[in-house]
Amino acid sequence: MDDAAGADDTAGADDDDIRVREGDPDELVAVMRVFDAGLLEADAAGVRDRLAAGDCLVAEASGRVVGALALDGDYIDAVAASPSRRGRGVGTRLVRAALDRRGRLVADFDGGVRPFYEALGFDIEERGDDDGRFRGVLRDE
Repeated sequence: MDDAAGADDTAGADDDDIRVREGDPDELVAVMRVFDAGLLEADAAGVRDRLAAGDCLVAEASGRVVGALALDGDYIDAVAASPSRRGRGVGTRLVRAALDRRGRLVADFDGGVRPFYEALGFDIEERGDDDGRFRGVLRDE
C-alpha cells in the first residue's frame, strides 16, 4: 500500500452527507473493497492491523463505507474513494482528518495523483530512487 487512488478531489462538489471516523475492525471487507476498487495493492492483514490499532479512517455515507485511508505513523499507506464518490471531496476529508490526528503526513505516489496532493498543499519533490514517483509532506500549520 503506497498510493492514492480514486481520491482526486480537485473537481466536483463536496458531499455534505460524508462523515469521517475511525474505522472498525469489523469493516475490513468494506475497506478492502474501497482499496481494491482504487486498484491499490493493499494487504488485508496489514489493513486489519491498522483497523485494530485505530490507524484506519473511513468516510461513511448513508451507513456505507465510501472511502478509506490507512496510516502507518504519519505515513499514508493508502487512500481511496469508492468509484461513485470520486471527485466529490471524500479523499480530501480523509486526508484532513488524518492531518488533524497526526499534525504531519507523508505520502509516496505516482504522477497520476499528483494534482490531488498538490491541491491539499503537500510539499512535493521527485524521488530520486523511483522513476516517476514523488514524495509529499503536509504539515498542520
